[in-house]
Amino acid sequence: MPILRWVLAAFNAITWPGYVTCVTIAAVSAPYLPAAVRATALGVGARAWLDELPDRLDRLAAQWDFTIGRAYEDATEAYVAPVTLGDGTAAVLKLLVPRGGDRVTEEVTALRLAGGDPCVRLLRASADAMLLERLGPAMAGAGLPFPERLAILTGLAQRVWRPAAGSGLPTGADRARRLLAVIPARWEQLGRPCSARTVAHALACAERRMTAHRADRAVLNHGDVHQWNALRTADGRGWRLVDPDGLLAEPECDLGVLMREDPDELPAGDPQERARWLAARTGRDATAIWEWGVAGRVATGLTLTAIGLQPVASRMLAAADGISAAYPS
Repeated sequence: MPILRWVLAAFNAITWPGYVTCVTIAAVSAPYLPAAVRATALGVGARAWLDELPDRLDRLAAQWDFTIGRAYEDATEAYVAPVTLGDGTAAVLKLLVPRGGDRVTEEVTALRLAGGDPCVRLLRASADAMLLERLGPAMAGAGLPFPERLAILTGLAQRVWRPAAGSGLPTGADRARRLLAVIPARWEQLGRPCSARTVAHALACAERRMTAHRADRAVLNHGDVHQWNALRTADGRGWRLVDPDGLLAEPECDLGVLMREDPDELPAGDPQERARWLAARTGRDATAIWEWGVAGRVATGLTLTAIGLQPVASRMLAAADGISAAYPS
């Protein structure tokens, strides 16, 4: 059994309480699976994916001619690791945890439509894996003041928006329908970690965004624009977005992600101020931005709770509770 396969098999046999690296893994410098990725896979019933991952990595290494490094620890929904191609090119390998639908095709489609700007450049793809250009560290570790960070991310989102009719990507209405299904189900499964009022508020907002969807306003959206998905370019002069969901929606859907994130930075007296700023910056509708943010904040808080990413999950849900009390639907 190759050493990578042995190490991953040993890892998958253990339930890890956090981002822990065992001595054996560190000693051989082999890739391992971050705890959050493993929790995501187990949470969606993808145990077979975990078991088959070592063999899949062996086959891809032979097929695409690369050597693999240590997996990135901050991944949550995919196995992501640096690789070096046979010609010396530095790249990144990504294998998404299977969660239903056709997520790899959607991400690949979004990357191809973006054409390397402002998203990461796609080098190769198969039915379940991608090779991507190697970028620098995430914006989350850059220490940028929140206003500067928000301005950069808003600009990146705007550069994604372009016509993409006929691409086969899911729509903003599809995203809203998924929120309507996922939020109450996950809330119950997790023992109701936020108030019923908060869930009702999120569902009302998602319902309004579903009803408001119009194909003639829909453009390509990244779908998950935040500081962990913005990486430095190799030359250090700019930023590129990674991990696009890929959907056709009103631009306010992307801006709603910026509304939902950074709950600790919401103004205490008027959290809607950020929605108005985003609307003024981009010429879009503040109410739509706010509503996408409300629904997305609850859904994301529940998702992060499910995979144990604390304290950010509890902070997001606490912000959602405060907002539902101050701004009843």
